[in-house]
Amino acid sequence: MAHHTQEDGGIHFPFPFPPYSIQKEFMAELYQVLETGKIGIFESPTGTGKSLSLICGALSWLRDFEQKKQQEEARLLEPGAGPLCDGRELSLLASSSCQEPPDTPRPAGEPDWVTQFLQKKEERDLVERLKEEQVRRRKREERLQQIRHDVRLKYTAKRLRQEEETESLLRLSREILAAGSGVEHLEQLESGEEELVLAEYESDEEKRVANGVDEDEDDLEEEHITKIYYCSRTHSQLAQFVHEVQKSPFGKETRLVSLGSRQNLCVNEEVKNLGSVQLINDRCRDMQRNKHEKSRAEENKPKRRRQESRAACPFYNHEQMQLLRDEILVEVKDMEQLVTLGKEARACPYYGSRFAIPAAQLVVLPYPMLLHAATRQAAGIQLQGQVVIIDEAHNLIDAITGMHSAEVSGSQLCQAHSQLLQYMERYGKRLKAKNLMYIKQILYLLEKFVAVLGGNIRQNPNTQSLSQTGAELKTINDFLFQSQVDNINLFKVQRYFEKSMLSRKLFGFTERYGAVLPASQEQSRLSGFQHFLQSLQSGTAEGAAGAAAPEEEGQAGAPRPASPLMHIEGFLAALTTANQDGRVILSRQGSLSQSSLKFLLLNPAVHFAQVVKECRAVVIAGGTMQPVSDFREQLLACAGVEAERVVEFSCGEDLCPGHVIPPDNILPLVICSGPSGQQLEFTYQKRELPQMMDETGRILCNLCNVVPGGVVCFFPSYEYQRQVYAHWDKSGLLARLAIRKKIFQEPKRASQVEQVLMAYSKCITCCGQVGGTVTGALLLSVVGGKMSEGINFSDDLGRCVVMVGMPYPNVKSPELQEKMAYLDQTLPRSPGQAPPGKALVENLCMKAVNQSIGRAIRHQRDFASIVLLDQRYARPSVLTKLPAWIRDRVEVKATFGSAFAAMRKFHRQKSVPS
Repeated sequence: MAHHTQEDGGIHFPFPFPPYSIQKEFMAELYQVLETGKIGIFESPTGTGKSLSLICGALSWLRDFEQKKQQEEARLLEPGAGPLCDGRELSLLASSSCQEPPDTPRPAGEPDWVTQFLQKKEERDLVERLKEEQVRRRKREERLQQIRHDVRLKYTAKRLRQEEETESLLRLSREILAAGSGVEHLEQLESGEEELVLAEYESDEEKRVANGVDEDEDDLEEEHITKIYYCSRTHSQLAQFVHEVQKSPFGKETRLVSLGSRQNLCVNEEVKNLGSVQLINDRCRDMQRNKHEKSRAEENKPKRRRQESRAACPFYNHEQMQLLRDEILVEVKDMEQLVTLGKEARACPYYGSRFAIPAAQLVVLPYPMLLHAATRQAAGIQLQGQVVIIDEAHNLIDAITGMHSAEVSGSQLCQAHSQLLQYMERYGKRLKAKNLMYIKQILYLLEKFVAVLGGNIRQNPNTQSLSQTGAELKTINDFLFQSQVDNINLFKVQRYFEKSMLSRKLFGFTERYGAVLPASQEQSRLSGFQHFLQSLQSGTAEGAAGAAAPEEEGQAGAPRPASPLMHIEGFLAALTTANQDGRVILSRQGSLSQSSLKFLLLNPAVHFAQVVKECRAVVIAGGTMQPVSDFREQLLACAGVEAERVVEFSCGEDLCPGHVIPPDNILPLVICSGPSGQQLEFTYQKRELPQMMDETGRILCNLCNVVPGGVVCFFPSYEYQRQVYAHWDKSGLLARLAIRKKIFQEPKRASQVEQVLMAYSKCITCCGQVGGTVTGALLLSVVGGKMSEGINFSDDLGRCVVMVGMPYPNVKSPELQEKMAYLDQTLPRSPGQAPPGKALVENLCMKAVNQSIGRAIRHQRDFASIVLLDQRYARPSVLTKLPAWIRDRVEVKATFGSAFAAMRKFHRQKSVPS
């Protein structure tokens, strides 16, 4: 592939083909954001080459940054080099290793000789560190160069496999010989049961523990170089981005590592077959600890022999993972290639990729791994002085809110209480005092949480009817007071969960004993509860009185559910949030099992603040970012970001020439009335009127007569789509529509989406080839559904997108009402503007609209019409929230006649072959 170099303001941007003007502007603005350490909000619609612009713009900056740093290093390390003239060089060189620049302010009145001495000491320390860094960099380059020219990994993998097999046979023979030693087991625990017992909990204080990580791992840790973290929502989007990097001019020289979950990267079939993400994570950590304990046991003579050796993961081998790390850095690989390489090398891709982070230049990872502090820390991600690019960020606020919210049902609370009580009864004599103290505290918390819902922990939740129903919203402090648990230190309880791994051990206990254990002396006290507990743990569908099993049991064939205590652990962690930043919703729904406690995060900025504070620069990018005010106010301003640090880039504004699609290839219309003159306003009060549904059908009939190929029509909800479809079927409008377009409906089940899309596409292709009265297909979809995001209706698949009404969220929901109240109290109200809470509702609506209408225009030669059916779209406050490339071209039509004439003219002109 011939690569082109675009120069803009003296900056060279390698590009795989001559870039569009929009891409030149994008890369130049991106470069400046990274160079000046700003927060950039970038909007570039699909079809404008956003991914390539991000890659080439960001990696061009990183290339120049590294060159400047090395030039400064060389100058400073030259024999007889003079002192640094100011702090800029120090800052640049310090930032290269993600350290704070040495610009600590000196105390006022400090003597000059002291200042000079400290300055010289800083320079000497920096020189020493730079020398060490040069040595490490040289060794790394030599190592990677060697791997490029040999097959060291495969040969070493084969040798180590043979060694492992030999060692396994020797260990097995030693165990057989030692089998007759006759060592007694304490309390005669069954085989493998000892690992379920909690270890002694030594201290409540924070301290560094091994947590399953071997000391050898420290040797693998390199100093982090300046890098770019790129994150997106799904693994498929990340894979697509990696493929773009491979095809780019930077594909051969960039050290890229793809990070993913254990579920995606695990190559141990025994672990991967567990299905549940939580089970895979816990089993993996457990096998690490086994390996760590095994290595220590070989050095120290064990106190007693266990009847059965606990398994360690054969892929968790440090030497092999070091080799895998180097292979990752040699060549850009996506996640599938990484898994294949891990299987060949018998090395864990999950940990091998983590070991590659320090030396990588580009790290590709999903949202939660970067935006969740605990996950970020566990992955070894360091943000100090780094660059973060968050792509597909239109739902960033919702994503942060979702990953830090938690909900537990009454059924889960009862089930966790019963399991933990039985666990304590089984192993109580073996547990130390602090373990017993914390278990009793957790049992007390569970009992009080059930009580605050109005239930009794010792009765069947399926048959418990609650006297009070409805939703009640509380501040965190009020909830803790009402529950009578404000005297318990939840921070210590959270730390205990983390250190003791209680949830994992409890799950192992319940997995081992599917039925309820005999309770010996406690049998009579629990007898009334036994049948319910048995139904929960055996997974049967009947409760104590024949009631249905709780919802969390899932459908047949689904992955095994994690322990209910794992869900509750997340809820308890959420309760440690600051009182003003969250709320607790008590939802009472008739029976205790259906009722729930939900933590709602009101201020996502508290979790985003650390990212923007530590990073050198942050880029928030997407195809449709409007309305941008949400990002500025809810995320950045609340995170303490100054307004002057935020830069906006949007195609269609004065800064950018616009969409790559010619202006005459798109026709956006706001239609205010239908063919019979009916005013179009799809409010909750009016949209279900027969005349409104009839008018919508007549509009679609007219549009289908002039639009070739596919028409995609979005409704505000599945329920409204169902009502309209049933009404059209009864009135005969459905039959009229079917004359021109075959009708498809978006399925509710995700598994059926691909099937419907294939049938829709095949129908359009066949109609285009055969001809006849049926000219294509009509797809009835739902805003926020499976097809409103991530699906491309390019070319004939989407020649017209119709939006029926405005998809406002349910303003009566307690969550939304509390969020609105919170914003009204927190954000300042601008003169002449709507209150922040009301603006939030409109912004949520328009974000959904913008995502849906963006499904049609997908590349430079594509063309489509966009029809907004509701006179409320004509409001200036609404029009300004459309994407700039649509907003600048939208036409408001008061009557349907003029709108239909414009549609007919547009599609006639575009259907004529050029």
